[in-house]
Amino acid sequence: MFFGLKKDEWNWAHNFMLIQFIFQLLLLVPGIGAARTIVRIGSFGLSLYLLATIGNKGVNYPNKLPVYGIITILILSLCFNSTLNSIPAGLAQIAMYLAILAPVFWASRLPFSETGFRNLLMIIWIFQAISSLVGLLQVYFPGQFQFQLSSVIENSIHRGDNLKIVLANGASVYRPSGLTDQPGGAATAGLYSVLFGLAFFLEGKNKYLAGLGVLSTFIGFFCIYMSQVRSVLIATCICILCLLIVLTIGRNFKRALTLIGMLQPLILGTFGWAVAVGGSGTLDRIGSLFAGSADEVYHQNRGHFLEHTINDLLPKYPWGAGLGRWGMMNGYFGKNGNPFTDPIWVEIQWTGWLLDGGIPLIITYVIALIIACYLTMKTLFEERLDGLPFWSAVIFSYNIGIVMITFNYAFFISQGGMEFWLLNTAIFVAASNQIGCLNRKQIFSTPNK
Repeated sequence: MFFGLKKDEWNWAHNFMLIQFIFQLLLLVPGIGAARTIVRIGSFGLSLYLLATIGNKGVNYPNKLPVYGIITILILSLCFNSTLNSIPAGLAQIAMYLAILAPVFWASRLPFSETGFRNLLMIIWIFQAISSLVGLLQVYFPGQFQFQLSSVIENSIHRGDNLKIVLANGASVYRPSGLTDQPGGAATAGLYSVLFGLAFFLEGKNKYLAGLGVLSTFIGFFCIYMSQVRSVLIATCICILCLLIVLTIGRNFKRALTLIGMLQPLILGTFGWAVAVGGSGTLDRIGSLFAGSADEVYHQNRGHFLEHTINDLLPKYPWGAGLGRWGMMNGYFGKNGNPFTDPIWVEIQWTGWLLDGGIPLIITYVIALIIACYLTMKTLFEERLDGLPFWSAVIFSYNIGIVMITFNYAFFISQGGMEFWLLNTAIFVAASNQIGCLNRKQIFSTPNK
């Protein structure tokens, strides 16, 4: 029991997310200094701790097999790739992957009900909505709600000045970071605020939550516009479109029509609001999305990173470039100076996968993502479930948006990756428990008439 909730309504997954957000807030504390590294490691270490301590067999989640494959590929890369940066960096990179993927195992051992899953989603939504609200305040009250920036930004040549925007009133401010230490970080919070806010609005069970859902949706979209992270804006719009499509396919016409009625004031209204506050800079930034065809716009902004990965890095490192050559683990544990094992800059997830495990890792991770999307889609059309099909529509739309974000940055080497695998595992377990069986064939078989 937890504050009157039943055991299957609150479990270690909920505690895990609360602790994750506490860790995120600790990074904003002034003077945290060297403890920043401990906090970051602790965030992922908690997932490994739960993997080791939650010992029940649990539900047979089908994505366990691809995860075994991913870890095996990484171990082989550690043992046999001659361009490994260093053994400590390689081991740390494997530990990072395992921590991010670990919810596939430990969350499948927890008791989830529909209410338990809903509570988990609510925790994430509330925190991200607050982060979006802080992002809004950072724009309206320059400097008053600005937290300590990441040490990487503070130690850079420009000290983050290149991440500032000029508002319509002439004030120069950092792109809203929300409750993160990254200028522009409020954009990702905005995506969660928009999609999950819409979900609690469309659910309609609680009028107060529905009202907060509408509010967080508008604030979230405003933060996305003001952060000027165009890839997150596109991903958010795709999430909404996907949600509309699956609600329609699932014959949930009332919610689909309600969502359609929200689109114009949501997208256009918040755009007008953002331009009024952000001025011509915001207008020009968003307007650049329509300066050419979709592939031309993507190539001019992030597409060249994908092109570099395919044309230059793939022929050179088809089996991977060796572990520990990019990202946080290289910064903490890397031994650099050897031109054959020096760091390689990574901007998008696909580059990271290629460097860590080559083509085999890319294929295996993509299979895991496809399975995750497939299972949420199957749950959407499972007739024996009660309210979970609606939440499956939300998570399926979320999944599509996250896959899109992998073309913008390395999402699956962050806390967001843990959230992805936790949510997908949790909704599968909730579906299993609601039907009263523990394997995929029983869950998704055709019910007897």
